[in-house]
Amino acid sequence: MSDRWAAGVAYEAYMGRWSRQLAREFLAWLNPKPALHWLEAGCGTGSLTSVVGELGQPASIVACDPSQAFVDHARSHVTDERASFVVAGADSLPTRDGGFDAIVSGLVLNFVPDPDRALASMAERASSGGVVAAYVWNYAGGLEFLQCFWEEAVALDPAAAALDESRRFGSWHPSTLAARFHASGLAQIETGVLEIQTDFSDFDDYWQPFLGGTGPAPSFVASLDATRRAELQSRLEQRLERGNERIRFRARAWAVRGFANR
Repeated sequence: MSDRWAAGVAYEAYMGRWSRQLAREFLAWLNPKPALHWLEAGCGTGSLTSVVGELGQPASIVACDPSQAFVDHARSHVTDERASFVVAGADSLPTRDGGFDAIVSGLVLNFVPDPDRALASMAERASSGGVVAAYVWNYAGGLEFLQCFWEEAVALDPAAAALDESRRFGSWHPSTLAARFHASGLAQIETGVLEIQTDFSDFDDYWQPFLGGTGPAPSFVASLDATRRAELQSRLEQRLERGNERIRFRARAWAVRGFANR
């Protein structure tokens, strides 16, 4: 079973709300200069795009994603006139005369079939001295609400272990990111830690986004028949139900940046 990335609204409910919070932490860490020309690889529904427009004081933003549905959603929700959207994957990123001053990618690199090629493409499009930066979730224990889901999913169906992002992407950590950036020819490489809270008002707020079919965990839920889906829901509800209290988790991501050395 492959991950499905089709519905912008479904992704917003599942991960977009956390992506926007994390994007703000990323921009604070990156601390970019104003009036830069930006390229965003893998913009999804526009979480990082909107935050760059709000906090980054950009001259322009070109945001691209291979999903037409995501681009359509982003284009209709990000109204910043400095932002434009293009359907394009990592192998066909837009170009700009003189290059882009800042090239970023949020929560994408681990899902790209050839991340090293994607990073090389990003580095090639950077202006002289331009910054290239990215961040990915710390799937190996740092994304607690998802870790909880997969623990119960695997207990229900051991075959789900092959889909668990902590197993698929657990090797993505700061040293891995730094090594990939170095291999792409970037210089002055730095890594950082980003952290947010992912709080849910009740169990329904936690569970419903998993029914949207967009992303690895929702794709797994969509593959279950009604009986097993109900059993998974029951297992999670018994584990997480807090009465009238909010369900609170922590989420951590790794960030990395480097500069075009030419």
